[in-house]
Amino acid sequence: MRVVHNVAELRIAVKAMREEGLRIGFVPTMGFLHEGHGSLIRQCKSRCDATVVSIFLNPTQFGPNEDLSKYPQDLEADQSLCLKLGVNLLFLPTVAEMYPSAFQTFIEPGPVAEPLCGKYRPGHFRGVATVVAKLFNMVQPDLAFFGQKDLQQTVVIKRMVKDLNLPVDIAVVPTLREPDGLALSSRNVYLSPDERKRALCISLGLFAAEAAFLAGDRDIASLLTHATECLWGVDEIQYCELVDAQSLEPLVGQVDRAAAICVAAYVGSTRLIDNILLNPN
Repeated sequence: MRVVHNVAELRIAVKAMREEGLRIGFVPTMGFLHEGHGSLIRQCKSRCDATVVSIFLNPTQFGPNEDLSKYPQDLEADQSLCLKLGVNLLFLPTVAEMYPSAFQTFIEPGPVAEPLCGKYRPGHFRGVATVVAKLFNMVQPDLAFFGQKDLQQTVVIKRMVKDLNLPVDIAVVPTLREPDGLALSSRNVYLSPDERKRALCISLGLFAAEAAFLAGDRDIASLLTHATECLWGVDEIQYCELVDAQSLEPLVGQVDRAAAICVAAYVGSTRLIDNILLNPN
């Protein structure tokens, strides 16, 4: 595994891969890698000839009162996992490398960035879109891999790729979960043992709604009731909505197209998100 720290080195390494005719896959991360990231890397390895991973804790997607300063990091463990999984190229840029002095150009996403997390984290998807576009320009991958757990992020990125004619395909990998159903997240490390138990109610609510859906229930109010009735363990529900899976617009009445139930909730001081896809076809 080759490790590079600046764009010049990255481009030289990627150019060599291109000249060999390799199909390049890319997994962008913020570090503190877990098996959810591992599933993205494995998918990349299975579908591409060369796998590039980036680790960059992007400051522009954090609000002033969010957890940038305490976001968990373990670069040594991250590098060991990447090496174990057969990553070919690991990109470890600094903030100064990604955002040089006097940097002032940002990408403003459209309506898909406004609901759900966008409502509660102003500027978050502006930072996400900007850093992902920069990374795509640096790596120039054929295929990039993202997790379904961050559903709105995948929708924003797909929209950006289409709108800006970026020559990369986006692969969305199903959410990886603990054996008891809790979605893997780097922020799970914040949870105390009691909070960890209570956080499980988020996935239980989603599974309850999914079970009702699979049993034939298409009524949106009913499905949301199945989900919210299980959320007794959280300290604050930020949102629990059933939305169109492509536009993220709230649905009313009956589920008649690909949809998702999306949840954001606080357990203690930790904000967790999760979702489940519902497809009537």
